[in-house]
Amino acid sequence: MNVWKMVLAIALAVIGVALITASVFAYMGAPGFYSPYGTNGNAYSYTAPPSLGAQTAPPYSYPYRGRGCMGAWYVAPSYVAPTTPANATATLITINNAVTIAQNYVASLNNPDLAVDEVEEYTQNFYVLIYEKSTGNGAFEMLIDKYTGRIYPEPGPNMMWNTKYGMMSRGMMGWLQGTPTTAMTVTVEQAKANAQQFLNTYYAGTTVGDIDTFYGYYHVDVLHNGNTYGMLSVNGYTGQVWYHTWHGAFIQEAEL
Repeated sequence: MNVWKMVLAIALAVIGVALITASVFAYMGAPGFYSPYGTNGNAYSYTAPPSLGAQTAPPYSYPYRGRGCMGAWYVAPSYVAPTTPANATATLITINNAVTIAQNYVASLNNPDLAVDEVEEYTQNFYVLIYEKSTGNGAFEMLIDKYTGRIYPEPGPNMMWNTKYGMMSRGMMGWLQGTPTTAMTVTVEQAKANAQQFLNTYYAGTTVGDIDTFYGYYHVDVLHNGNTYGMLSVNGYTGQVWYHTWHGAFIQEAEL
């Protein structure tokens, strides 16, 4: 009898793990989530970058990957349309308001090692970079709604690749995977090379700018004619590139 109880318990545990794993992957591809594979893992949607004109869109039929430098994979751009505000005539908050919101949010975390590094204004949102004072490393990234002032975690690499502050910071569903580190297998130079190869393919005329190191990935500024144009991330272990297509066009920046 005890044997059958053990078999039943093991079977139920296996089913539970399968359901949890399926839920995680469903979330990663759920509508409204900025997945590199498009909604629900289907074909890519694509929007040409602002001001540079039409670019060559990646294949639509199947999730597409190509070889980057050092044999690493990169992912073609994905895009999810921004949410239209309930009151389209509402007054937009200013970048100074956004800075205050970001600083108040960090203060609410009660972690004296965290601080706001910069706030960038784009047509669709404000982008906020939070860093660690003690290490100088990037900690995590936030977005601020330009109409409501709501601050929330940036989707994409910030959530899925951040090994210290993101969803997978202790492994999938919280299983410990070791101490988070910025000593990653992909070097800064390799990340630059992968990023530039990606830009040459999909955002012709843009170049790699400054790079910030986060836990699990690199944040890369994208330039056009020497001016800020956008941003992308490079996975610190696979070299995969993920372009941030949810910001819109760059407007201005406040460095703190």
